[in-house]
Amino acid sequence: MIRLGLRLTLAGGREAAVRLAVMAGAIGLGAWLLLSTLAGVNAVDGQFARLAALGAQVHADDGPLWWAERHDYFDGRSIERYDAAVIDEKAPVPPGLPRLPAPGEYFVSPALAELIAAAPPAELGDRFPGRRAGIIGDAALPSPGSLNIVVGGTPDFVSQLYRAQRVAAFPTEASGIPVAALDLILSVVAGGLLFPVLIFIGTATRLTAARREQRFAAMRLIGGTPRQISAVAAVESTVAALLGTAAGFGLYAAFRVRLAGIPFTGMPFQPEDVRLGPLVIVAVALGVPVGAALAARVALRRVRISPLGVVRRVTPKPPRWYRLIPMLVGVAELVFFIGRVPSSSTAQVAVFLPGLLLIMAGLVTAGPWLTMVGARLLARRAQRPATLIAARRMADNPTAAFRAISGVVLGLFVTTTAVGIIQTIAAERGRHVDTLAAGTMITTFERNPDSVPAPLVAGLTADAGVRSVTVVRDNPVRDTGYSGVVRCADLPAEYGRCADGAVVAYTWGDLMGYRTTHGSGVIWPAAPVTEAQAAAQPVISVVVGTDGSTAVLERVRTTLQRAFPDLRVLPATERDRAEDQTSQLAGFEQLASVVIFASLPIAGCSLAVSVIAGLTDRKRPFSLLRLTGVQLGVLRRVVALESAVPLLAAAVVAIAAGLLGAQLFLTAQMGYTLHLPGPTYSAVVAGALLLSLGIIAATFPLLRRITGPETARSE
Repeated sequence: MIRLGLRLTLAGGREAAVRLAVMAGAIGLGAWLLLSTLAGVNAVDGQFARLAALGAQVHADDGPLWWAERHDYFDGRSIERYDAAVIDEKAPVPPGLPRLPAPGEYFVSPALAELIAAAPPAELGDRFPGRRAGIIGDAALPSPGSLNIVVGGTPDFVSQLYRAQRVAAFPTEASGIPVAALDLILSVVAGGLLFPVLIFIGTATRLTAARREQRFAAMRLIGGTPRQISAVAAVESTVAALLGTAAGFGLYAAFRVRLAGIPFTGMPFQPEDVRLGPLVIVAVALGVPVGAALAARVALRRVRISPLGVVRRVTPKPPRWYRLIPMLVGVAELVFFIGRVPSSSTAQVAVFLPGLLLIMAGLVTAGPWLTMVGARLLARRAQRPATLIAARRMADNPTAAFRAISGVVLGLFVTTTAVGIIQTIAAERGRHVDTLAAGTMITTFERNPDSVPAPLVAGLTADAGVRSVTVVRDNPVRDTGYSGVVRCADLPAEYGRCADGAVVAYTWGDLMGYRTTHGSGVIWPAAPVTEAQAAAQPVISVVVGTDGSTAVLERVRTTLQRAFPDLRVLPATERDRAEDQTSQLAGFEQLASVVIFASLPIAGCSLAVSVIAGLTDRKRPFSLLRLTGVQLGVLRRVVALESAVPLLAAAVVAIAAGLLGAQLFLTAQMGYTLHLPGPTYSAVVAGALLLSLGIIAATFPLLRRITGPETARSE
């Protein structure tokens, strides 16, 4: 029977070849996405292990190494700076370094070395006095573009840095970092891709299903046993699965480097971290064909029951309302956790993402019921034959009617949810970073100095791009809501003005506040403090207003770092911090784009295959209708209505569910109100729907060819 199955599969004519190609292509896409997901999980684990090489340490009171970590910036990019001081010769050497730097030396990552060489010294290189001792190896670089530097210092200096620690060892595992949460997010994103692919595979396996079932039933009638029929079907599915799996491995190998370039965690992966283990390779290579063979056995359950099971068809039971339960449970879960957000990031991911998955699964399970309800309403109001025939067919088998457009529905849901969440977060986090905030360099002190050297202020103001230098001092009056005070004579007009009659005013350390209204229209309240009393207070910050150009900002940053080398929080603008906070968001946006532009074309292919399969299975009924005088235009309208009505209705439900899911997530997790997606989203959705309608219309020429009189005679 295996030989017969191979002959039917490989030499069964054009119809068998097309079906084999479609099945192999669908399985290849699924295998590729599965392999990419598993490799992505390994990449996340590997990246955080590299991050732990310098960012995590084993601390001990008698450790032989002083170590301090600080965060710097250059032109919107983050720089990780590590200060090291050797206490004795037993000091541990972190991965990626041949040795520890001596005072006056530093090891630098390749990307940062290129920046130092390209930028003027006053903008970057002067921050790191001394000589370059070498390059940091890949073992300590989570990304090819990582900007890392390890600077050698004396124990007296490094030990006084804020939060400096004595280190006994450097681990190579990312303990305490939410790798599990990132893995779960990646798995859910992969689910957003795999759902349409699985639907595509299911649709492809049903291509010419009626003809195959009739052929297998005929084989049963001439003496074939259920075991033999299952063997023939399993051979066909296994051959397609083997070809598809091989194609999936080929696609993975071709796109592995591009996968490494997706900044899912906020930065690209090292290409060698995007890998598959031997067990995973074996499991996928064997599991996909075995799964296809088992699916073939399940698909032939009617033929195994009776040889006449294909002929004696009955109307399937209509779907019931309880198919809505998964979607309602997902919505209820998101509603429940409004105001009850878990504290840990891993728990938050484990709470919210399953809720979105339930809504996604609920759309699939509830789709047939919604299609049935819509079809019955359409049948009651039908005034033309095409409308009535389409409505009665959809109501007769709503599962089959929805199956054709389920991939598009899921693609729209994933698109809507991803775009709604990402654009809202980006809008909320970025709306307070205006031109003033982006051009203001802020230096905050942990150990507050008594004063700022006059030559430093003079040097800063001498730069043509610097507009103002303001020294903010500690507020001696507690419980006012303001951290600092400033002389009204020193307050630049672009940051507001003092209340009438005030000499000293309350203010915030950065003259702008955290996500509050700021600028020239702000009126700072008077402080009951004299100028002499204010001058006696320690300095909490230095605020430098600039023209916002990169060169000026970096010169100011370098000057302040050289003047205050022991800062824990290095000088930064609000834009620096905002971009740093949203770097992972940019990675999520990249993934959302992948989901959008991959799932919708796959869903379109699924729709095309499903419509063609439906037409092929109904060649004889449509041919008989044409013989009785039904015009071809009527049949075209039937086909269009059968696909377009559930498509448009389900699209509305999917978009509404996506917006609702995004709003509930944003409300529960961040307290944000959903920002409706912009014109780009509308264009993508409109394009997806128009493409789907175009695919339906593209099948009309096939309808003419398969419904001729010869079809009715041959059948």
